[in-house]
Order: sequence, then structure tokens, then C-alpha cells
Amino acid sequence: MNDNHSPAGPLVGVRVLELAGLGPTPFAAMMLADLGASVLRIDRTGGPAVSAGDSRLDTLNRSRPSLALDLKSPEAMATIAALVARADVLIEGYRPGVAERLGLGPDALHAINQRLVYARMTGWGQTGPLALKAGHDINYLALTGGLHMIGPGDRPPPPPLNLVGDFGGGGMFAVTGILAALVERATSGKGQVIDCAMVDGATTLLAQAYAWRDMNFWTDDRGENLLDGGAYFYRCYETADGGYLAVGAIEPQFHSAFIEGLGLDPADFDGQMDRRHWAARAARIAEVVRSRTRDDWVAAFDPFDACVSPVLTPAEAPAYHANAARDVFIGGAPAAAPRFDRTPGRTGKPTLSGEGGANALGEWGVD
Repeated sequence: MNDNHSPAGPLVGVRVLELAGLGPTPFAAMMLADLGASVLRIDRTGGPAVSAGDSRLDTLNRSRPSLALDLKSPEAMATIAALVARADVLIEGYRPGVAERLGLGPDALHAINQRLVYARMTGWGQTGPLALKAGHDINYLALTGGLHMIGPGDRPPPPPLNLVGDFGGGGMFAVTGILAALVERATSGKGQVIDCAMVDGATTLLAQAYAWRDMNFWTDDRGENLLDGGAYFYRCYETADGGYLAVGAIEPQFHSAFIEGLGLDPADFDGQMDRRHWAARAARIAEVVRSRTRDDWVAAFDPFDACVSPVLTPAEAPAYHANAARDVFIGGAPAAAPRFDRTPGRTGKPTLSGEGGANALGEWGVD
């Protein structure tokens, strides 16, 4: 783990201002900081405190200093203006119109720095009938059709944590847009505004599912399809000790190895893609898997390349031998990704509100 200010990563030299927010906004800023950008988080003083525990452990706030400012103060706004003049990117996650009311909208900031890439993160986007409405990951995913596709058909759709809307459809698309805008700026010399909506990004993540639906390979009956738990060879099975095995044996060679590893007769499992057999075969396999513990099955499948994995708990995952060998976790927190051979990324410690801000101002050349 590098410290918060050591130069590392492919984005060294890129300066980012983050107007602190929740969920996808700090996630995008974390990603940019992990990739080497000099990110300065602007926390608002006097705002409501949002805490889910020890902020020293908040990974989303890692790798960057914080400057705590009262955005109603003329001195604070002058400081932000000086920082904007030196910044390459600004990220904000306010509801539409809030940044403008604060005097921090894109028109005002582009008047200071026309090269600024201004990324706006919202749930519903800057325009449309829901633009001013509140929402969370589950709400955005609900309107994409994606939430309906998840889970067994005899129960309500389960929320997939906040991976799909906040981080996949939001934060990662914000990072993609920022990097694309920086590439374009090298030609045009101008920044631009990125309207990043979680409902847009989450819908884009469903491109394959919608294509399969158009191709009549996917139905709207939840729990009856290839990747939603309907297929007996792509689902989780409970083991004797209450653990689970994750099975992804889609291709014929992996399917054959899976059946062989279970000790079953391959002749009983011909016609893998015939959905008429899926429910009965799943019940049979579930009975077999329940006869042994999770780790017994892991050992049994070790000689096979069958796409069978243990379902690890968050407590187990960092110490799992394959994760440990690759340093997937650093100090119990997710490591920086992806990896670069010449300019590896970095991770630093999470910072509290206002921590490291004075030094960061000096590094940015602001009094």
C-alpha cells in the first residue's frame, strides 16, 4: 500500500476535485485515485453527518485528502475557484440544480477553466420526469427490467446489494466517461459535461440480457433462464454444513467435468440445454451436494476444471489461498484494479473530513 501522495499509476498528473457525495460519487473518485490521479475531496462543513461506523475504515474514502469547507462562505468559494482553475476533472453527485444554486454549476466553472471535465452523477439523469425524484440502487435497477430478471420465480426479486446501480451502472460509467472526455480533450482542448445516470448505466449493463430476449433465448419468467438460477449447471447448491457451492459449468466440457466430479452417470445428463430437464436434474444434484461439506466438495473438484467454486463469506475471502496469492485484498480491503505492468496503481488509507487538505492545497499551488 502506497501512501496517499506517492506518485503511482497511469493517471499521475491528472487533478480531480470531488464534491463529496454518497455511493457512486466516492467510488468513482476512489477509482481515479487508485489509478494515480491527484484527487482532492471537498467535504461540506455543517452538513448532516452520515456514518455507518468507523470512518477510518471507509474504503470509498481512501487514497485522497479532504478539504472541509463551508460552501456558503465567500472565502471557501474563492478557494474552490482557485482549485477549479488548476483541475482537470470535477465530480459531483448532487440532485439536478443544486450545484448551480451553490454557484458550482458547469457554466460557472467552465468560465474559470474551459478544459475542465465536469462529471455529474445522479440516479435518473439531469433531464426527464424523474430527474428531481429521490431514489436508490434498487429503484434505478427496478426501472431497467434488470431487477425483474434476478432470483427464483416463486419469490420477489432480491436486491443485488448496490453493485449494479451505484457502482456498476454509476461509478464505473462515470470513470469511463471521464477517461473518454480526457482523451477527447487532448484533441479539442476543451472539457465537457458528462451526464452520468445510474439508470442509464445499469440498462447498458443489460445489453446481453436484452439481446438474448430479442433472440428468444431469454424469457420474462424469472428463474427459468440460463443465468438466473434456472439452469442446474449455473446456480448455487447448499452443502451438508450449510455452506454453498457456486457452479458455472455452461460449456459442454465443463458440464461433463461437473457431472463426473459429482460421481453421477454422464448418460443421465445428455441434452444439457433442454430446459424440460433442468428442474428435475437440479433437485437430484442438490440432494447429492447436501451429502458432503463445502470444503469436502472443493477438495473433490480440485482435479477437475469444472467451474465449481466455494461461496466464501466476506470473512473468508481475503485469506483464501488464490486471493492471497494474487493480493486481491490489501489489508483486508479490495486492492486497486485493474493492474498495469509499468504504472501500477496505488491504495492509501481512508481520510476523515478535512484531513490532509492543507497539504493538498500546497501541492495544488493554492494559498
